[in-house]
Amino acid sequence: MDFVTPSIAEIAPSITLAVTAQAAKMKKEGIDVCSFGAGEPDMDTPAYIKDAAVAALASGKTKYTASAGLLELREALCAKLKADNGLNYTPDLISVNCGAKHSCYNAILATCGPGDEVVIPAPFWTSYPDMVRLAGATPIIVHTKEENGWKMTAEEFESAMSPSTKMVIINSPGNPTGAVYTKDELEAIGEIALAEDILILSDEIYEKLIYDEAEHVSIASLSQELRNLTIVVNGFSKAYSMTGWRVGYTATANKKIAEAIDTIQSHTTSAPATFAQYGALAALAGDPNVVEDMRAEFDLRRGYMGQRFSKINNISVVEPKGAFYYLVNIGKMGLSSMNFAEKLLIRSHVAVVPGIAFGADDTVRFSYACSLDVIKTGLDRFEEFCKAH
Repeated sequence: MDFVTPSIAEIAPSITLAVTAQAAKMKKEGIDVCSFGAGEPDMDTPAYIKDAAVAALASGKTKYTASAGLLELREALCAKLKADNGLNYTPDLISVNCGAKHSCYNAILATCGPGDEVVIPAPFWTSYPDMVRLAGATPIIVHTKEENGWKMTAEEFESAMSPSTKMVIINSPGNPTGAVYTKDELEAIGEIALAEDILILSDEIYEKLIYDEAEHVSIASLSQELRNLTIVVNGFSKAYSMTGWRVGYTATANKKIAEAIDTIQSHTTSAPATFAQYGALAALAGDPNVVEDMRAEFDLRRGYMGQRFSKINNISVVEPKGAFYYLVNIGKMGLSSMNFAEKLLIRSHVAVVPGIAFGADDTVRFSYACSLDVIKTGLDRFEEFCKAH
């Protein structure tokens, strides 16, 4: 007898985590692996955030909070959303979740089910389609073009819609592309969503990691009507190097959706660890220069990698304007992304994530959330590998 439900049986484990695990295994065996697989900053969590969590533990803040999270943190998030994004929410419209991944899943589960379709631009963050499937809904993948900066156009969105479309997912800045949607691009997509009454899941986890002239714009900030349709997702993992803390959040102007997210959380995880929430509260109140220093370091690495990639034959890249990834087009190599990544790891000891994980099998993802020394050595090896193919 098959005891696993069909919705689970069709879902594969995360390829990104599998690559990271394989690279770690090789390192443990004494092999010098240059890993570009990690989706987390290599810097430590800032000391003032750790100190706040330690102080919370020492003062006995070790009990449950409300399932939607610590009220003081939700109030601080309302202030953050107002100051940074021009968005007005009250604490009852905020839910603090166990990481932004959990926030995305709660939002999808609260709003989508059997018979619903969710439009997802590809390349996509690997978990979106499977989250949709777990909710019983159907992911509709829109394959974007490199020449459009890996961003979905309003026309592509409109072509993918059907009477069953319930939601569209926008990830800006994006993983794995580093793409940042402009205000005009978001307005065009938002206009269509408004006309058809389609929910928008706006994943803004890389909001503070922006480069050059790019500007982060939350689609929810463009009008009151769009705010009413949008579920904003954000968190602390990327900008504050708090990946292991597992603190993310949702914000929605729709009271019923907020209540549904809270209900789901109350019956599953409850709120994140209390001391971690106090760490997040400290992160919001801390010196913004700490985040800027990390962003500047990522920018330095981004520039170096871009120069190196521009000199390697048979690949192409779009310069990322946000996050900390390069999506490298390897289509001219004649290998699937899985085959390419396996050969690169075994022969050259360089770990990258196959693009098939993101719905783009002619690409691989390089993270620059690793040291410049690793980047230099790894790209030397990558260049030699490409020359041999």
